[in-house]
Amino acid sequence: MFYYKYCDKYLFSIKDDYNYTKINDIPSDCEELYFLTCLNKENSKKSFAVNHPCDLFIDEESLEMLKLPAKSCDIPTRLAELIEKRKIKAVNTEYNDYEDCFRMDEPGKRKVNILALGDVGSTLLIGLKLLGKDVVRAIGIYDRGMDKIKRWEYEMNQTSFPFEDCLPEVKGIEKEELFDCDMFVFCASKGVPPIGSKTADVRMVQFEENAKLIKEYASMAADSGFKGIFAVVSDPVDQLCVTVLKESRGVLAPEQIKGYGLGVMNARALYYSKKYEKFSMYLHEGRAFGPHGKDLIIANSITNYDDALSRELTKYAVEANLEVRKTGFKPYIAPALSSGAISIIYTLEGRYHYSSNYLSGVYMGAKNRNLPSGLDIEKIKMPDKLFERIKNTYENLTQPM
Repeated sequence: MFYYKYCDKYLFSIKDDYNYTKINDIPSDCEELYFLTCLNKENSKKSFAVNHPCDLFIDEESLEMLKLPAKSCDIPTRLAELIEKRKIKAVNTEYNDYEDCFRMDEPGKRKVNILALGDVGSTLLIGLKLLGKDVVRAIGIYDRGMDKIKRWEYEMNQTSFPFEDCLPEVKGIEKEELFDCDMFVFCASKGVPPIGSKTADVRMVQFEENAKLIKEYASMAADSGFKGIFAVVSDPVDQLCVTVLKESRGVLAPEQIKGYGLGVMNARALYYSKKYEKFSMYLHEGRAFGPHGKDLIIANSITNYDDALSRELTKYAVEANLEVRKTGFKPYIAPALSSGAISIIYTLEGRYHYSSNYLSGVYMGAKNRNLPSGLDIEKIKMPDKLFERIKNTYENLTQPM
């Protein structure tokens, strides 16, 4: 290993390719370390949390980063300890401005701005208001309808616990203020199929119209030099995240963009695992992967994976929205809360949740968390049949719509 010091930061690398001041070792009290790596920026993040020693030896981002490797990697004990505590951030030096990543922001209360107060946006707003007292400082709301802004500002600021003023304030904002925040939440949508539609995967129907909408805001984020999280809640989240990345003209790092759609698919799998005993192991052993749609992967268990049961449970989760539509209502409440408000709160708290993140050129959902050291996507002992399903979903996500 090669060790360096840059200003008050300590760095290290596998290869001696950098012109920073060399040092013999990192101080014994170092609790913040940066690993210099060089990965193709066309399909790799700018930075991420190192969660296993094998991350130090990769040549490229790939689906293998979802797997716990069979072989161990021999590294200095101090580095292994810092990895275990998630105190090492990998920084991709292929990006021109990679030195901007030499920081770890400690958790605190954040400003969240929401675009569009339709069914999903307004329900998500309620969830953030009620759940956000510890991590949300304030919530800005914007919609093309001024009456909606006024209505929700009144209603939300008259929502309170009886004897404590602890919930975040909600304030109407102008369009130009949307990116004056730590997290921007995109809830605008067009092209939702009407009740009674026979479309099996309604999310795909929305892509063309929602892509037109989101391009404007991706460009605005780039123009403002936005440094926060660009959260995509509108469908289809995975493909819209790719659109945001392309339209942001290299200003937004891939890991700044997150898609919030997998949370409700996990919640639907949980619902059916409680309803049918044969799926009950999902409650404690299951995982969800992939997009919020037909290529979803529900694994009944990662310790005792059963492919047939997993595919059956996946089918239940994918078609759950159609069951709601049969009642005569649009299925937006569970997505707005499970994928939206709850998952966003968990993101801000640094807790594991389900969302889509950049991995090897696509946005795909998996269990993950956002830490001061960066994005931490869970690695598991991966059953072979499950990994085959994940690879198939990945290939489908690489195809243009």
